[in-house]
Amino acid sequence: MTTTSSVPRATRGGGGKPLLSIRDFKVEYRTGSGTTVQAVRGLDLDLYPGESLALVGESGCGKTTFGLGLLRLLPRLGHASGQVTFNRSDGTEIDVLKLNGRDLREFRWRDAAMVFQGAMNAFNPVLKIRGHMHDTMRAHTKATKQEIEERSAELLRLVRLEPERVMDSYPHELSGGMRQRVLIAMSLLLEPEVLILDEPTTALDILTQRSVVDVLHEVRERLGFSMIFISHDLSLAAELADRVATMYAGRIIETGGVRDMFYKPRHPYTLGLIKAVPPIVGDLPDLESIPGGPPSLANLPKGCTFHPRCKFATDECQEADPPLIPITDEPGDAHDVACIHSAAVHLGRSAS
Repeated sequence: MTTTSSVPRATRGGGGKPLLSIRDFKVEYRTGSGTTVQAVRGLDLDLYPGESLALVGESGCGKTTFGLGLLRLLPRLGHASGQVTFNRSDGTEIDVLKLNGRDLREFRWRDAAMVFQGAMNAFNPVLKIRGHMHDTMRAHTKATKQEIEERSAELLRLVRLEPERVMDSYPHELSGGMRQRVLIAMSLLLEPEVLILDEPTTALDILTQRSVVDVLHEVRERLGFSMIFISHDLSLAAELADRVATMYAGRIIETGGVRDMFYKPRHPYTLGLIKAVPPIVGDLPDLESIPGGPPSLANLPKGCTFHPRCKFATDECQEADPPLIPITDEPGDAHDVACIHSAAVHLGRSAS
């Protein structure tokens, strides 16, 4: 049964006051011709204390741009708008998009930090890890050299690294998995309440991926921070997330609890992503790829942006881009979808 309410419940994810509240968030890029392209289109989302949210979708859907926009790290031609409210644990309410100068610098790393994709590119190649740790702490605190050393060593041990070896190493002297874990340790130096991870296991072999995932589990359990995990890897999302949001063409089109999203998807795109991944156990089913490719953000199709690739699409899908609305299968469900054929998707039959 689909409700008629226009307020998605699954954006809230849980009870109480959200740590991060995002409303009508947009990111635009200016092009060389003077026009603008919206990479993120009216995104609404809440993140709660201690929650892990996975943001999944194909490359180019706006996931990384969303993360960079939240921390005000967009390139010069990018511009973020909307409402992003961060509620500190001490009760202070911060309007992130209005921060400037010292206040913005304090928000980064202290309140929210990001682990960037491609660990090697995130380091200064001529600076030892000790230098990275000291520069980060000194830019935000008045900690002494000894305090920085102790804090760095504590976090490196927490991510299963030996401080005695790692602190005096240059980035190129560490393996990909070690560099990724150093980045995680660095991001936690100032004890942020929100950690954004952008494809943290990209280009790592499967055993190293397993190690990084285990480290994230342990560190999050110990420190209790909230996490936004950006990925196209559904298996990692299933393992790390409490809640999953599917993103397509710059907007969120489905969001819900991790079990609901993987066992009861209601959007054709989410269903297509799941069917394209081979299962770990049981018989190997016939895998299905999603036909076509993501649309150009500069020339989006009319109506639902996914309808040119959707086997459930009808003429009605070309009339308007459906809003994200809550659905209810069972009491207590918190599952939202932007699709007029969500019931047919749930039943697994074409609406055409």
